[in-house]
Amino acid sequence: MSAAGTDIALVIPARNEELTLPGVLQGLPSVFSRVVVVDNGSTDGTAAVARTCGAEVVHEPAAGYGRACLAGLAALRSDPPDLVAFVDADGSDDLACLPLLIAPVVKGEQDLVLGARVPAVRQALSLQQRFGHLLATGLIRFIWKHRFADLGPMRVIRWTALERLSMADQNFGWTVEMQVRAVKRRLRIAEIPVPYYPRRAGKSKISRTVSGTVRAGTIILSVIARELLRDLREPAAVEPALAPGVAPAD
Repeated sequence: MSAAGTDIALVIPARNEELTLPGVLQGLPSVFSRVVVVDNGSTDGTAAVARTCGAEVVHEPAAGYGRACLAGLAALRSDPPDLVAFVDADGSDDLACLPLLIAPVVKGEQDLVLGARVPAVRQALSLQQRFGHLLATGLIRFIWKHRFADLGPMRVIRWTALERLSMADQNFGWTVEMQVRAVKRRLRIAEIPVPYYPRRAGKSKISRTVSGTVRAGTIILSVIARELLRDLREPAAVEPALAPGVAPAD
């Protein structure tokens, strides 16, 4: 199946990103049937900018990265796409790489493809971000025996596979929750290195502040602990390993 024959939606969580959002929306490849910008309680012109650029706007007034993603998915659920992609609104993601992430899912080779961030300049990822991701991915490898390179925001997933994950995190544990649950549900997962840049404008709400970084890191670690406790309490919920070459059923 070619990308041209596949219904692909894009969800962009955005909170006070009126300065960066035009560049993000104008830089998207023309593969998406719907582009949903989730205005996550912005106090600037984020929603107006998104509409001007032709995006569909969904409002989620309660702040939270996961809340924004869940609101975007809820808007798609009445007429679900074949695939759904996620990118951030700050301009850090290299949008030209989206077709590279989409292709393996369209071809039926993968269920989830993640963009593993490779900093284009050293400042693109702070020291605390690097340490936090190393710790989180190391814990996932130790507990669930799957090696991830990153917890980056750019990702593409088959809709039916996403529904199997029962995503629930409402904050910055969204990405790690998706990755851990994808491993536990035996999804076919791939990571593709993608360049990553400093945000184009505005201020980071999390990664460039000590309090924000500590809060996000605590949430991510709490999600890992929660998923581990669920496995210990409900061992039958962890799907058995598949035989080599066998794809999981949707």
